[in-house]
Amino acid sequence: MEKSLVLIKPDAVRKGLIGKVISKYEDNGLKIIALKMERISEDFASRHYEEHIGKTFYEPLIRFITSGPLCALILEGDNAIERIRNINGSTNPEVAKEGTIRRMYAENKTENCVHASDSKESAKREINLWFGN
Repeated sequence: MEKSLVLIKPDAVRKGLIGKVISKYEDNGLKIIALKMERISEDFASRHYEEHIGKTFYEPLIRFITSGPLCALILEGDNAIERIRNINGSTNPEVAKEGTIRRMYAENKTENCVHASDSKESAKREINLWFGN
């Protein structure tokens, strides 16, 4: 079984979408094995998004992700990383496929409701960062 980190970002939390987002994953056969809700610091956000330091969208991303509470979860299932990314849809909601979380609920590339690990390596790093061993 493969595992991935998912963040339900502050915009989705503000809109009351936690249940709808989680249902999309569960309806697609993914299992929640850990879940917590918290508001993260800028320092923690910079560790999570360290690969984006120096990019033009980095500062707005950090401001956004720390703007309110979010929900972090670990999902498990066969081919979970790819399946979750397909359920989430493209980072840009304007080009995301119909029925994806971002197409249905996201405002723009930054306020796009969800984050998911993009590889086995990032899943391992992110899960350890958010939930420890």
